[in-house]
Amino acid sequence: REYKSDVFSMLMESKENALEVYNALNDSEYTNPEDVEIVQLERGVSLSIRNDASFIIDMNINFYEHQSTYNPNMPLRSLIYFVNTLQDWLKDNDKDLFSRRQIQIPTPHFIVFYNGKRKMPDRWTNCLSESYENQQGEPNLELKVVTININKDCNRKLMEQCRILGEYAQYVEKVRKNAETMSLDAAVKNAVDECIQKGILADFLRVNRAEVIAMSIFEYDK
Repeated sequence: REYKSDVFSMLMESKENALEVYNALNDSEYTNPEDVEIVQLERGVSLSIRNDASFIIDMNINFYEHQSTYNPNMPLRSLIYFVNTLQDWLKDNDKDLFSRRQIQIPTPHFIVFYNGKRKMPDRWTNCLSESYENQQGEPNLELKVVTININKDCNRKLMEQCRILGEYAQYVEKVRKNAETMSLDAAVKNAVDECIQKGILADFLRVNRAEVIAMSIFEYDK
């Protein structure tokens, strides 16, 4: 089975969108999309479980995920994503692990955007060490994943600063609301058409309408 992307992944394939989200999260002011290096991870946990988006800017490697259900295993999944990506990065940049010089690598950051129905805080952190069976004292290996709630009325400042996140959340909310009274197919098509009419992700949805509908149905059904 071929891996199917989702709408969030499609949005983050754009350097402009990735840069906008990065700036909003980090209070930074990068303006050149070409500063962003999109990282295509060819290997994942499985064919159906791969990271949604990853990119490097100023030697910071960012892993962004979208989740519609709470998943406490994101630190473990993120570790696998990072190791696989790092292996590819070392190879692509001709880094010799046996060199006498210390190799400098991109600093990792792990962010999950949550918009599930289960009520959750605005923001929380999960740690890899929470999965350790016999952890005593300070862990020798730690990885932290920050989850940001992008549901309606959550993290309002961030959603106002970042148009892409705000409009993506509105699109998902429309699909969810429509699905309460319509078939899934009709709910998605109606949401896409309404968003285009109201200027919500309008340019993106016009160009990618067929694929967005297919991916939204697949993702919601899954």
